[in-house]
Amino acid sequence: MHEAVSPLAGWESFYVIVGSSAGALTGLQFVVMTLIAENMPSRGGRGETISAFGTPNVVHFCASLLVASILSVPWSALHPAGVAVAACGALGVVYTIIVTRRAVRQGDYRPVLEDWIWHCALPWLAYLALLLAGVALGKGFVEALFAIGGAALLLVFIGIHNAWDTVTYVTVGRAAEEPAATAGAGRASAPSAGEEAETAPGDRVP
Repeated sequence: MHEAVSPLAGWESFYVIVGSSAGALTGLQFVVMTLIAENMPSRGGRGETISAFGTPNVVHFCASLLVASILSVPWSALHPAGVAVAACGALGVVYTIIVTRRAVRQGDYRPVLEDWIWHCALPWLAYLALLLAGVALGKGFVEALFAIGGAALLLVFIGIHNAWDTVTYVTVGRAAEEPAATAGAGRASAPSAGEEAETAPGDRVP
């Protein structure tokens, strides 16, 4: 008599790849934070800015790792696995709303449309997909596993994009801003022709 094979068994290799990638990429955010600390001046509102644009990347990687771990457990039924995934999705939806509020409140950086999409909209959609697909999986809909896998992979891509976007802003964007600021300061401090004439009367011809 053959035992029934769990639908989760076919996803083992997928979640090994996604989970290990998410765990390894979490270290990427430590590099990003080091670059921020070295290249950006310390400001009073920087903590809230990091909470809006830095910390969520770690949360996305950890959420993807958690989903991979949940679906790698040898469950005897799909219902508890679906409940666990739905709980992760619900917490992620709430967290994304909090992140959006922080992004609106902080004044250290002015987000553009791309930032709202990658830091707020796409994470919210990914966690909402986890919530809905987890509920469907708990009710026995095996097809929901495709939505869960796509959402987990999307969270990894979001974390990679946002971390890289931060690195390019800190290393390239800030470097481009500094010469412009230096040139502006030089023009402000340079004396005008009238001022030079007043400060050097000995150079005038009588």
